[in-house]
Amino acid sequence: QVQLVESGGGLVQAGGSLRLSCVVSGRTFIRHAMGWFRQAPGKEREFVAAISWSGSNTYYADSLKGRFTISRDGAKNTAYLQMNSLKPDDTAVYYCAAGPGSSLSSASNYDFWGQGTQVTVSL
Repeated sequence: QVQLVESGGGLVQAGGSLRLSCVVSGRTFIRHAMGWFRQAPGKEREFVAAISWSGSNTYYADSLKGRFTISRDGAKNTAYLQMNSLKPDDTAVYYCAAGPGSSLSSASNYDFWGQGTQVTVSL
């Protein structure tokens, strides 16, 4: 089993920053790529960022590149999403996911998902 738990969401003013964390437990010896997705009310889940198991490769949605940064700490079995210059349109439930490491921008390629953490950006 692979279990993921997100944390770090909350309410922040536009222009502010948040750092989300995703702690992985269970069969952590399995080499999984990690991804972040988000879903706003009435919209489909969309890709945010991803990182390979080794951490050597990162991927971002074009519209978010430069504001968001994904990273991982293998020793802590944790992935992070640093979000800067937040906008009201960033308001969504953010989900962490783990998968085998192909087509990292596609949600269908991830096998395990966290419960999500709410991010709300106010005016």
